[in-house]
Amino acid sequence: MALITLRRNLYHLSDFRIHGALAALKNHPVNHVCKMVKGRLCPWFPLLQPEPCRVRFHHACCKKFHSDNGDALHPLGEPVFSQAHDWAGPEQNPKSLDEQMFYGRLNDLDSSEDVLRFIGTLQPLPDSLAAGALQRICEVEKKDGNHRLPKGILENGVFQALCVRFEQESPSLSDTALVTALQALSLLYVDPQSNLLLNLVAESRHRVKRGGLEVRSLCILGESLIRLQGPGGETLELIIYQLQGEKLETFAPEDIVALYRILQACAEKVDRHQAFLNKINSFSLSVVSNLSPTLMSQMLTALVALDQTQALPLVIKLGRYAVRHIPHFTHEELRKVLEAFIYFGHNDRFFTTALEQHVASLCLTLDPEVISTVMEYCSRKRILSKPIFDAVAETFVGQSEKFSPRQVSELIEPFGKLNYLPPNASALFRKLENLLLTRFDYFPPKTLLKILHSCSLVECHPVNFMAKIFSPYFLQQLQGEESSVDRLSLAQLTQLFLTSVLECPFYKGRKLLPKYQVRSFLTPCCSLETPVDFQLYKSVRIGLIDLLGARMYFASKVLTPYCYTIDVEIKLDEEGLVLPFTIDEDVHKRLALCIDDPKRFSLNSRHLLGKEAIKQRHLRLLGYQVVQIPYYEIEMLKSRVELVEYLQRKLFPHNVGVRW
Repeated sequence: MALITLRRNLYHLSDFRIHGALAALKNHPVNHVCKMVKGRLCPWFPLLQPEPCRVRFHHACCKKFHSDNGDALHPLGEPVFSQAHDWAGPEQNPKSLDEQMFYGRLNDLDSSEDVLRFIGTLQPLPDSLAAGALQRICEVEKKDGNHRLPKGILENGVFQALCVRFEQESPSLSDTALVTALQALSLLYVDPQSNLLLNLVAESRHRVKRGGLEVRSLCILGESLIRLQGPGGETLELIIYQLQGEKLETFAPEDIVALYRILQACAEKVDRHQAFLNKINSFSLSVVSNLSPTLMSQMLTALVALDQTQALPLVIKLGRYAVRHIPHFTHEELRKVLEAFIYFGHNDRFFTTALEQHVASLCLTLDPEVISTVMEYCSRKRILSKPIFDAVAETFVGQSEKFSPRQVSELIEPFGKLNYLPPNASALFRKLENLLLTRFDYFPPKTLLKILHSCSLVECHPVNFMAKIFSPYFLQQLQGEESSVDRLSLAQLTQLFLTSVLECPFYKGRKLLPKYQVRSFLTPCCSLETPVDFQLYKSVRIGLIDLLGARMYFASKVLTPYCYTIDVEIKLDEEGLVLPFTIDEDVHKRLALCIDDPKRFSLNSRHLLGKEAIKQRHLRLLGYQVVQIPYYEIEMLKSRVELVEYLQRKLFPHNVGVRW
């Protein structure tokens, strides 16, 4: 009936009644309504525009009913707003309803051109919605990988009108519109010296000095000023000062993270803000559960940049909640999270389990930088995760060309460090060898040396490259502009040379010159051995004294002529008698005791690290009888008597008693 009534009386109705009839017909197809009001509705809408009670809804409908080419009638989708303000329900906020629909439609648009075309039909817009449109343009341009606005957007009439409006009306903008517009323009790298940005910045400075801005506005404004002016501005200092005066309980989680980002940009002034940071770190414990994956990654990144090592309770809690977000992190976010855990030395078995599942299922699609960071995380924390290592090995075999020299090094080194060969080890190291042969000159000398040394730890000896790395030319490249080759590189070269002698007797190529060989692999700064744990050694020493009868029958921390340091050495004559350690004659056998504490194994396992495995392997080849005394066997002994009996079984398994 409403449709028939409107059709019959269209030209006799007042504007107000037309408006009411349209609201009643909101559920009718757009074409039917458009046919009824064609020629009557279009001139009516502009007349209502200046009146405060008639808002942008009318003009929007008009533009949607008519195409840009004239009076051709075709629907362009659902109307932007389904109700006018005058007929909103008694419990409904019409303004919030309109804004909700506006932003809903705005978020459906995937290009700046579409955004500008859309808002061009809605002029004039309230300043907050106009700022929201700028923000959406920023989002779609960033999504498309554009760091600056394309020329076509800059020359667009609607965009220029928006800019002129913000430039000329900056004093009358709401706080939200002002900071949102400034944020969008700063992200789009609009010229900071343009009149538009100068006016917005000046107005923002004025409002900050005047006070009264909300926390969210202060945070957005602070980050925008950092992008435009850097971290040294007076206004930024005032913003931080005002934020310090606010109650943290009033901050939303995104505001807390924005505050971290602002302080991160001022990292050189961290000492000045440390007391404030301590408060933020403590309060942030209460918001961790509400953080999105993006906010969690950003918070961890800021904690690293600000060197908040005292905030370990916060890092631990972030790690616990990061488990649920692992499938939802972007590649870059996951990389940042892992880098933070590496920095703070944090690991969590639940996080590792979730990471294993994620990497194993998506490794072929993961970014090479993420894969190398995952491997670095496992390496730093000594986490031997077979699902991760196996998946990474498969990925490298199939996609080795995607990895840079640095990424190849970070990917291969953990296999050597953690002493693990994946099921496809032959294919993995064949692919690595081919890659190095074809791209040898692209690998920096130190990176190449690290890779080859890691291979030797797991008995994949780089025989085809030994002559090259022992050559004077390579050694000169390794030295670079320094006065000498660094100590770690010399140790790695020496161990590779020792490997060529002991494990590759068929190698007849160039030898490493004596001046490049080190005397000991055990050094404070860059050791190829793990120092013995003092407490564990002390326990074993007590048992040895009880077993052998005196301290004179064994030596500690013995440096061999082959660069290795033996934890405990015991000498035996031809009859199996124990000799005092000061005697070098008539020595028939040498026992090398390896007192292995947890640091010599992969985390929470009984799997020796690569550097300990190669040490024991080489000592056996050099004629020592290696006796491994691991911590987990010592910990099971309940008395001193049990310790002595244990050592007797270990040292003299074929003798009933010991003679000395």
